[in-house]
Amino acid sequence: MNVIHCKNYDEMSVAAAKIFSDAIKAKPDVVLGLATGSTPEGMYAELVKEYKAGALDFSRVVSINLDEYCGLPGDHDQSYRYFMQKHLFNHVNIDPANTYLPVGDTADHAAEAARYEKFVASIGYADLQVLGVGGNGHIGFNEPDDAIVADTHVTDLKPETIKANSRFFASENDVPRQALTMGLGAIMNAKAIVLMASGAVKKEAMRALLCGDTVSTKCPVTLLKLHPNVTVICDDEAWPC
Repeated sequence: MNVIHCKNYDEMSVAAAKIFSDAIKAKPDVVLGLATGSTPEGMYAELVKEYKAGALDFSRVVSINLDEYCGLPGDHDQSYRYFMQKHLFNHVNIDPANTYLPVGDTADHAAEAARYEKFVASIGYADLQVLGVGGNGHIGFNEPDDAIVADTHVTDLKPETIKANSRFFASENDVPRQALTMGLGAIMNAKAIVLMASGAVKKEAMRALLCGDTVSTKCPVTLLKLHPNVTVICDDEAWPC
């Protein structure tokens, strides 16, 4: 595991963007595993800046996202499709047909999970996957539990996750209670993973990952200890050591 300790969020965003930029330049048809939430926003802004400077070409890039809220259509302003359009896709020359997320407003979420799992496997999983981490250690929407589901699935969001995400909604009651998420199988099949952690609320999860020897489904981020190619980028506030 490669660990990059950054001073602050901006420095962390630049470090993560360089890894993704280098991957696109090395393999123009790279499959990028993308995530939403506040953590990768700065990285996406840096990639957009590089594209607008003429230094980056997304025309052959394929993207697969980790998750989507159940019940939200792609044009809902809190859907993850909307987030990706707003922060990245609308600002670069990526082919819209090559941007993939689970469909949240489907009548059969279990069937959609199975379809997305089959699709992600068919393209060979991500060459490079970015992850954030929840304060409770979740990655994607794989929440702490007695067991972890390997495949893409419908998951019930933990109260602490709902509370954390309520800042993006009018109220906590408006936060969807379920999401479609890639399981740990698809995540761990990525050829390389970049985990970003920013803020004091992430410190305990990072302590479990970086300072302990235990791998536990009670703290899903610790499963990354089992992956052969992980880079952790952490700012001072989240730094546990």
